[in-house]
Amino acid sequence: MSASAPGGAVEPFDAVDVIRIKRDGGQVPDDALRWMIDAYTREYVADSQMAAFAMSVLLNGMTRDEIRVMTDAMIASGERMSFAGLGKPTVDKHSTGGVGDKITLPLAPLVASFGPAVPQLSGRGLGHTGGTLDKLESIRGWRAALSNDEIFGQLQDVGAVICAAGTGLAPADKRLYALRDVTGTVEAIPLIASSIMSKKIAEGTDALVLDVKFGSGAFMKDVDRARELAEAMVALGTDSGVATTALLTNMDTPLGLTIGNANEVRESVEVLAGGGPADVVELTVALAREMLTLAGQPDADVEAALKDGRAMDTWRAMIRAQDGDPDAPLPTPRETHVVTAPASGVVGAMEALPFGVAAWRLGAGRARAQDPVVHAAGIDLHVKPGDKVTAGQPLFTLLADDEKRFARALDALEGAWSIGAEAPASAPLVLERITA
Repeated sequence: MSASAPGGAVEPFDAVDVIRIKRDGGQVPDDALRWMIDAYTREYVADSQMAAFAMSVLLNGMTRDEIRVMTDAMIASGERMSFAGLGKPTVDKHSTGGVGDKITLPLAPLVASFGPAVPQLSGRGLGHTGGTLDKLESIRGWRAALSNDEIFGQLQDVGAVICAAGTGLAPADKRLYALRDVTGTVEAIPLIASSIMSKKIAEGTDALVLDVKFGSGAFMKDVDRARELAEAMVALGTDSGVATTALLTNMDTPLGLTIGNANEVRESVEVLAGGGPADVVELTVALAREMLTLAGQPDADVEAALKDGRAMDTWRAMIRAQDGDPDAPLPTPRETHVVTAPASGVVGAMEALPFGVAAWRLGAGRARAQDPVVHAAGIDLHVKPGDKVTAGQPLFTLLADDEKRFARALDALEGAWSIGAEAPASAPLVLERITA
């Protein structure tokens, strides 16, 4: 069935028909699905109609072909970047986000130090998961907004760029993402997969590694749903000609010893200097190996580049190229509050989500997109699950610019950690690798 558009033009399909197909568990024809995304982008299809369609997808799912077609349509709604003129392979990484997840910061310069170009178009944080751009803006002078020419030039000269994604990439996703947020359809795996992958494929990278997290502090709490999402995204990348793999990684416990912005930059620099917490180093190295394998260097000695200064040199050049001062002191908090062990014993679970919420309440995150973040706010952890402690020993320090924030942060942490007689069962950080 067709419908008339404003101005008398005849539309080839009707949104109600498309909604009914998916509502009844059917497969939407390719051309009708492409039309639906296009018509929504140009505001012919109403928010109420797309909301009904999104709910139908949440309840009934989509086939691999439907997800591929929808993703292609979202890519076609905007510009598509190309790095073909660089003369070197491009490889990117995307994380589904978590608490203390600062891996992009050491990872991009580490991989670039081996020769591939790493175009890391990143975003800002909302809620308990911090944004990569927010972290980097802790560095004096650093600039997130770059033109396409500046991105290309920096990839040519330095090899790595972390910057804000332009508004021209997959504008259909921007509309649909906002709608999902207010209609209870955020959790629909086909919509998550197409949202992430439409932007990544439009970015024009040759290869992509996905860090799909599961557990307390992850978007996907359940490992089976995280695996389903990873498989959907790997299939999308592969079907679009982008070499894509994924790692399923554990986010039950905060990653590293810092949660925030400036303190996560500090920890990232420690990793680039050959130190840093073992779990951050482990995941950085695992993802770097994946990226370099896809870029044609499966035998690259990743650990050596962290120890001999190559990765640090690339980091400093990357920060300077975006007007940042890698030697400037990072912001420090006006107020701190130390939480100590009430008894001697072994640190039990430290549940990631409450620690993320506490850091957010301290000012490290934002409740609305327009809110500022406090770069010095957050939490410094002094112990990890399994560590032995004595009564009175510092466990973690809350960081804020306003001491009035401590009470609500401590409320969020009620019951999120424990001291016991035995160490908790350990779980691998990287659970499995997913390929096409």
